[in-house]
Amino acid sequence: MNDAESRQYKKMTETPVGRLVLGLGLPTTLSMLITNIYNMADTFYVSKISITASGATGIVFALMAVLQAFGFMFGHGAGSNISRLLGAKKVEQAKIFTSTSVFLALVTGVLIGILGRLFPVPLMRLLGSTDTILEEARIYGSFILISGPAMTVGCVLNNILRYEGEASYAMAGLCAGGILNMLLDPVLIFHCGMGIAGAGLSTAVSQYISTAILLFPFLKGKTVTKIHLRCITKERSDIVNIILTGLPSLARQGLNSVSTAVMNLQAAVYGDAAVAAMSIVGRCGNLLFSFALGIAQGFQPVCAFNYGAGKKDRVQKASWFTMLFGIGIMGALCVICDIFAPDIITLFREEESVLAAGTGAFRWMCRTLFVLPVSAVGSMLFQSIGKKGRALFIALLQSGMVSVPLMLVLPNYFGIAGIWAAQPVAYLAAGGVTLFVMLSFFQEMKQETEEKHPE
Repeated sequence: MNDAESRQYKKMTETPVGRLVLGLGLPTTLSMLITNIYNMADTFYVSKISITASGATGIVFALMAVLQAFGFMFGHGAGSNISRLLGAKKVEQAKIFTSTSVFLALVTGVLIGILGRLFPVPLMRLLGSTDTILEEARIYGSFILISGPAMTVGCVLNNILRYEGEASYAMAGLCAGGILNMLLDPVLIFHCGMGIAGAGLSTAVSQYISTAILLFPFLKGKTVTKIHLRCITKERSDIVNIILTGLPSLARQGLNSVSTAVMNLQAAVYGDAAVAAMSIVGRCGNLLFSFALGIAQGFQPVCAFNYGAGKKDRVQKASWFTMLFGIGIMGALCVICDIFAPDIITLFREEESVLAAGTGAFRWMCRTLFVLPVSAVGSMLFQSIGKKGRALFIALLQSGMVSVPLMLVLPNYFGIAGIWAAQPVAYLAAGGVTLFVMLSFFQEMKQETEEKHPE
């Protein structure tokens, strides 16, 4: 290892875990906040056009989740391997996973974009569009499909930077794209008179610029691993490894997309106002959770690197720190948002129908969202250390295994309140099961350590 690699190794394996998690997590949190704020900015500005336009953002949000799902799958699948290999001081092998994952993400983004452009109307209906929302969803979605390759590749680059412990570079790329999107939205939507097409174009431009900034550190030698055609693997086992390790991320993001589509379809029974309300609540919930999720993503490289270096006590300490910190942050924020829920929804739409549905749904979410860090940390823990089965199981629990069936059943008995309650109930169930699985794993690690180092 050269001097830079040795300094990075020492930083990742010797810095106190709390300080290290926060040091890597705070830049990630800031970038996630900016990303979610610009997603909310899209919702805010588009909601000023019409209720149907506001509903269209909720429909297309599910499409964005699909693209990000593949990006996260390749990014987390490669990043987990890269960080563990760097922890084991196998730098050359780590480079293979970087180049391969970027190539896979690029091909996937292009394919989804082509298929979506060929069949736009069936795609929007599949995502839950009503007849009245369809045209605006199609227009907005066409720009998201154009930006597909940038979204998938950007997710990969962002995650590899984080797994290498270079969260500040990842923050720069994501924040630049998010800020640009917020600046372009009002200009293109209102001043240029493009309407919802302006919101789509703004997102597409910002995604490509963000991805270019994320690519810069790799091209300028600022990272340990590099991107080069000759480093793309010829071994099928490496590709399978990336996919299987990243599968929980695909499941998590993909099921989130399915869950959003099912929610849109169920809400559509109650009219466009209900779809718009659920879209607003979804964006607000994502913004709230980004505070805890950003810290949890700072935990991932700490966990993977130290597991690869054989320092399992640091893995456990980092897990508990991240979980408790996330619960504390989320608890405080959820109390505040529960109190001011009507005022928050009114920022987007003032119609009584949207306000009533949005306030009820948002309060249900706030009263359970604080437990989500438990399942998020559990899924990231097992994914980061290569325990694919347990990571996938928790990801499915967290994202749709429980919530989707509840969305289909509960409205039959409780009306629209059944839609509001489905996801919060799923959060509670996932948190309880995840805690049990994590405690069992920590006991396994303790027994392995005692067997290797008996007193």
